[in-house]
Amino acid sequence: MSSSETSTPSNFIRHIIDDDITAGKNGGKVVTRFPPEPNGYLHIGHAKSICLNFGVAEDYQGRCNLRFDDTNPHKENIEFVESIQKDVRWLGFEWGEQHYYASDYFEKLYEFAVELIKVGKAYVCDQNAEEMREYRGNLKEPGRESPYRDRTVDESLDLFVRMRAGEFEDGSKVLRAKIDMASPNMNMRDPTLYRIRHGVVHHQTGSEWCLYPMYDYTHPISDALEGITHSLCTLEFEDHRPLYDWVLDNISIECHPQQIEFSRLNLQYCVMSKRKLTQLVDEGFVEGWDDPRMPTIAGMRRRGFTPISIRDFCDRIGITKSDNSVEMGVLESCIRDDLNTNAERRMAVLHPLKVVIENLAEGQEEQMEAANHPQNEAKGSRKIPFTRELYIDRNDFLEVAPNKKFKRLVTGGEVRLRNAYVIRCDEVIKDDAGEIIELRCSYDPDTLGANPEGRKVKGVIHWVSATHGVPAEIRLYDRLFSHPTPDSSKEEGKSFTDYLNADSLRTLTHCYVEPSLAESEAGVPVQFEREGYYCLDTQQSANGGLVFNRTVTLRDSWAKIEGQGR
Repeated sequence: MSSSETSTPSNFIRHIIDDDITAGKNGGKVVTRFPPEPNGYLHIGHAKSICLNFGVAEDYQGRCNLRFDDTNPHKENIEFVESIQKDVRWLGFEWGEQHYYASDYFEKLYEFAVELIKVGKAYVCDQNAEEMREYRGNLKEPGRESPYRDRTVDESLDLFVRMRAGEFEDGSKVLRAKIDMASPNMNMRDPTLYRIRHGVVHHQTGSEWCLYPMYDYTHPISDALEGITHSLCTLEFEDHRPLYDWVLDNISIECHPQQIEFSRLNLQYCVMSKRKLTQLVDEGFVEGWDDPRMPTIAGMRRRGFTPISIRDFCDRIGITKSDNSVEMGVLESCIRDDLNTNAERRMAVLHPLKVVIENLAEGQEEQMEAANHPQNEAKGSRKIPFTRELYIDRNDFLEVAPNKKFKRLVTGGEVRLRNAYVIRCDEVIKDDAGEIIELRCSYDPDTLGANPEGRKVKGVIHWVSATHGVPAEIRLYDRLFSHPTPDSSKEEGKSFTDYLNADSLRTLTHCYVEPSLAESEAGVPVQFEREGYYCLDTQQSANGGLVFNRTVTLRDSWAKIEGQGR
């Protein structure tokens, strides 16, 4: 199936695959892989790669392998492995039996390294890391050959066997490819293939190995062993492609995948570096990898983002060769579009002000019928209790209207309660400090689903029964950083953490939500009418109550600020 026959937008990678299929290359097969390193949680940038690799395989009736690049055990653990699997599945992709680890190939990788030594293409080097950097040269000057480069094949073979046996300390020896220390490509200046790592327990192989292969050596061989046809990588690996090809050209393996590079995702108001995300977690700037402010898939899931919205986002930004910076508003637009269509509506009062309906008898209640979605009857309806005591939002009342545009409740004025009656404010109750603490109101019993006789009521506000409303903690999440490119700012002496947004989380602890929200499912967003989109958190509040996270506001509140220059 060609890309023109799918609903997925075409791109240069699909054009390459179409041409390969037309030419009969790879027997017309398409095999891709998603190869994450299990040293942290996946983020939105990984989602782009997941959608590309699994999407291409799906559309061309091929397969996509999930393979963990687990060659650096001191930074990896099983928690990250499990989180990655969960995230890929949550996005809607399955790998079936195509589930691998680079460590599955440790023995084969070792054998290929021995083969490289035997043909004079690799040698054991005793230079330490500092000496190797010094000898490597730079972009203007060629490197110098290691004094150990001319070791005999027998000596290097003997040392390599003893490296595996654990005879040498960490950093005392490495295995290097023998390529060209004068190459203009720094990656080709006798790169390291193996290093020694003692004292770590690998999550798959335990303590079996103390000799671990480097990524640039492991990756092409793993691809070839799995029969990958198109190895799709981000642009930072473009300069590594000659080494990818060199490894495969110099060992006895038949399959030679084609590496193709595409631009990585750079999303504004975020950092995408795994190292920097780890720093945010380790140094306590966020609550953890699944903090709803993090650009991790786990954090976005907890915040209320949906798989549909993320896949739509990946489609919208497309696949190109050009590095660019994507506005956060594009991602937020995707989730708004999804939730506007699919999220059910509920009422919640974030800043409660008590209202007493004085012409409603004590204990009298009515059940109001409310549609779950105003444009989708199929989503049904729910009952909302209307009682003598209610809560409205404090922002929906002023003693005196500031202008004719104010369409909410004022002293002596009327307003309609959403899905209920028209009420009039008859009296304002204040405390000793002059703060408004209660409104005494009356309702017009003839206005349920009807306009009042002889007068026009323009405003509609939301409300919750004070008797049946459920207390909740509301967390107002916003962008984690106040600068669009926090990790590339040119301000002298500043770290990316200096641009953390002090208002990225505001917590409201005295809120009320309608009773139906007590049965919410964690992570499933709803629209709090007139407030935004929210979802029940996986955690409870300190007192064991409900916690709702704001997914996104109803409108882009940053657009005007950014236009003025934040």
